[in-house]
Amino acid sequence: MSGALARTFRRGRRRASALLGRLPPQFVYTRRYQIDVPGMLHDPRRGEHILAFLDSAGLLGPAAVHRPAPASFRQLCRIHTDDYLDSLTRPGSLTRIVGLTLRDDLAERILEMQRLMVGGTIVAARLAHETGGIAVNLGGGLHHAFAGKGERFCAYNDVAVAIAELRARGVKSRILIVDLDLHDGDGTRALFAEDPTVHTFSIHNLTSWEGDAVEATVVELGGGVRDEAYLQAVRDRLPPVFESFRPELVVYLAGCDPAADDQIGDWKISAEALLERDRFVLASARGGPRKLPFVVTLAGGYGLHSWRYSARFFSCLLNRGRVVEPPSTEEVVLVRYRRLARELDPQELSGETGPDDWGLTAEDVFASLGGPHRPHRFLGFYSLQGLELTLERAGLLDRLRTLGFERPTLEMDLENPTGDTVRLYGDEDRRELLLELRVRIDRGTVPGFSLLRIEWLLLQNPRAEFTAERPRLPGQTHPGLGMSPDIVALLVLACDRLQLDGLLFVPSHYHTAAAGRKTLLFLDPADEGLFRALHQALKDLPLAEATRAVDERKVVDAATGEPFTWQPMPMVVPVSDGLRALMDGGAYERKVAEEAAKRAFRLRG
Repeated sequence: MSGALARTFRRGRRRASALLGRLPPQFVYTRRYQIDVPGMLHDPRRGEHILAFLDSAGLLGPAAVHRPAPASFRQLCRIHTDDYLDSLTRPGSLTRIVGLTLRDDLAERILEMQRLMVGGTIVAARLAHETGGIAVNLGGGLHHAFAGKGERFCAYNDVAVAIAELRARGVKSRILIVDLDLHDGDGTRALFAEDPTVHTFSIHNLTSWEGDAVEATVVELGGGVRDEAYLQAVRDRLPPVFESFRPELVVYLAGCDPAADDQIGDWKISAEALLERDRFVLASARGGPRKLPFVVTLAGGYGLHSWRYSARFFSCLLNRGRVVEPPSTEEVVLVRYRRLARELDPQELSGETGPDDWGLTAEDVFASLGGPHRPHRFLGFYSLQGLELTLERAGLLDRLRTLGFERPTLEMDLENPTGDTVRLYGDEDRRELLLELRVRIDRGTVPGFSLLRIEWLLLQNPRAEFTAERPRLPGQTHPGLGMSPDIVALLVLACDRLQLDGLLFVPSHYHTAAAGRKTLLFLDPADEGLFRALHQALKDLPLAEATRAVDERKVVDAATGEPFTWQPMPMVVPVSDGLRALMDGGAYERKVAEEAAKRAFRLRG
């Protein structure tokens, strides 16, 4: 079944279920959950990516998403002490909790965001209890907050506040909290240590609160855990709790930080095992005759791709247990930007006057008098105001303001013979360069096709510092901005608008090629085959170590022992049907497979 047909079928089945009175899982979300925090590895757009995927897959109904209100201080006071809540109003109070020095305005926004997430879990718990169904907060899981202190980016404990709100409404149900975040659910366990009606269940790498609790299961597995040991622990330890405690409502912290590619986690759990874990928890709560109300929060997950683990699980919830594979992060970002593009008027982007407008620019007058015609539009189309409008509507300038760059300033240089250049600074004095992009239209690399060629792309945060989790990569002066998928998506939209066949890029290092693998292909199938063989040799290394090994010539040809030297190899994002046919055809893949089979690499000892 084609993708479009499958989406239509799923939408039809969803509408039929609604007519039969079957309530699908409900979701809670607001874009105000999104805050970019310098130095943090979480993806603030995780919930938005999940919703965009579920909607584009035809799984999400129009009334299935609820917007939360911030938790009131009355609600917070049921769990947190007055002294602690008072302390959060003082300057610098979040420094210890988040491990970073924050501007006062950013600290206020973080507290507001966490109050909203608490409100989201309150709404999800109420929905699940009232309907007896499933409700998901696309945020929350702030399990390191205690009564009188916050830790590890958790200022308020959303699950505890939501349970206290249920109690205030007269709900006396026995509640099981299943916490499968990588880290110990220490704050939650401490908060319910003396409550026999709430059982806290946590499987984690390291126990961080050693106190006693009347109803708790604490399973410490250490570091380096793989699929078999993890799933065995879940299968062995969770069913006895359901049998003995007999819960009447389940709250599930479905953390994704056990994943092998998590940016801060130390476990090696595959996507398949995480999905099996999620299905097992769901079946334990709702697989038998007692279908318990089921609340889900996202909890931990660090890196740009962590949303995909949650998305797989939620597609199962909405698709009768069958998985719909989510697209890459780059693809879901592109879907969002294509929707934005439909809202932008071409005249707003180009600065062109309408057919009945007699307005003339200085360039028009100067050229008509015989003077040289200087270019004044990026790629012959976009005005400076049009570019700024695009970045503003896309939310990128707001993200920069959140990072402390309060007055982003854009400039264009259209007289460089190597291509049109746009620069984005963090200040009006143009001292802090954040983005520099140089592109040109290439009609020679692939005969018969017009490509948008990236000659140079720099994305950096000059105020950020390299850390153990975000080490310096070859070619970097400062850490990145975390906006590469957004910029690539905007360039693909430029190809759409200018009727170009695709995006062309020549990566200067292994890591820049590896980061674009979800959307970029090497133009030459021989280069694609070589890269796949190279990636096979490096796949178990973190990206920073892998690219350093290539840069330092520690990767050798397995047959000859010769060190591998990175060479410029063009990559493309096909946009037009013609270029897609050239790159996606069977002939291309056959040549790739042939080349990959001929090449083998190994790390030098």
